[in-house]
Amino acid sequence: MTDGLLLPPGAGRRLQTMTLKVGAERSDIWSTFEAEVPPGFDVGAHWHGHAEEVFFVLDGELDLLAFHPKSQPVGDWRTWEAEGGATVFRGGPGSFMHVPAGCPHAFFNPGKQTARMLFLVSPSGHELYLQELTDLLGAGGPPDPEEIAELRMRHDIHQLTPLTNHPIG
Repeated sequence: MTDGLLLPPGAGRRLQTMTLKVGAERSDIWSTFEAEVPPGFDVGAHWHGHAEEVFFVLDGELDLLAFHPKSQPVGDWRTWEAEGGATVFRGGPGSFMHVPAGCPHAFFNPGKQTARMLFLVSPSGHELYLQELTDLLGAGGPPDPEEIAELRMRHDIHQLTPLTNHPIG
């Protein structure tokens, strides 16, 4: 029998701007993170062939996308519209986003304060991607875009628009 896990606030393993709460070492089903999203951070629109994700905003506001655009996905995803008329949603504390496998999604912090969210991904193991990305970015010199693209593909991340930081006025 395996015992559960109890963590005080802030506990877990830090990976970039996320704190891993539970990952592949404890669960085959999902990984859970507390994520800090700095002002202007845009994860870029992307999709996963196999993973499902859940996002729950704890503090701040995030622009959230979880739909297929009605036209070719180009340009700023914050201007996209779904066939049924859905547009990007600005979510504050308590807002929830579920992303099924294959669904384009993104988040962006339009505010002047760091936003926080609870992030769950199934199956587990997203922390392996984050660690490899951290290692790649920490290797010295500018990151090689081809290496990053290969890393993302290896981890079932199909990037549609770039990960960027937008200046906040």
